[in-house]
Amino acid sequence: MDTRNSFAAARRSFALKPDSGKTPATSWRLSGAAGVGALAALLLAGCAQNPLAYQPGANAATLTARLGQPSEVYPLADGGKRLMWTTQPFGETTVAADVAADGTVQSVRQVLQPNEFAKAQVGIWTEHDVLTNFGRPEETVSMPLKNQEVWSYRYQEGGTWKLLYNFYFDRSGVLRMTQKSPDSLNQNGDGVL
Repeated sequence: MDTRNSFAAARRSFALKPDSGKTPATSWRLSGAAGVGALAALLLAGCAQNPLAYQPGANAATLTARLGQPSEVYPLADGGKRLMWTTQPFGETTVAADVAADGTVQSVRQVLQPNEFAKAQVGIWTEHDVLTNFGRPEETVSMPLKNQEVWSYRYQEGGTWKLLYNFYFDRSGVLRMTQKSPDSLNQNGDGVL
């Protein structure tokens, strides 16, 4: 969110006036209690934009205008592409937008969640499928003795549990197992999440 533009708009809309005795560039006060509430609502609305809210069929440029340039882009089989905005490695969300070949938005969703992970098909999906559906992992670990590689994604389950979702691949890159585990980064000293 560009707070400079929001503050400038608020000053014009809600009769902000410089506070006497302070530098005009840094101190403004609202005239009236109604202005304070209106300014707070304006700022909260700007900061709390729901990245999943979109108009079906809207141009993908509306998403990039709202969310910025995607951190990852993957081609889809139908000629479209999947745009991703991720908060990994330390965050717990990745917003994915499927865009048709003509540039229109088909769907927008948060993919680091149980119902999305459940779509992964053991024995069928490959590293490419996981990458296209969930983006780059938070961590990859090679396990040479088991001939496996594990990709982990940080996520939140049930609004409270901070977990890792793990994808286990064999040497050929085929998904062989999935598992959720505690996220040690988000545990306190006594091992409780």
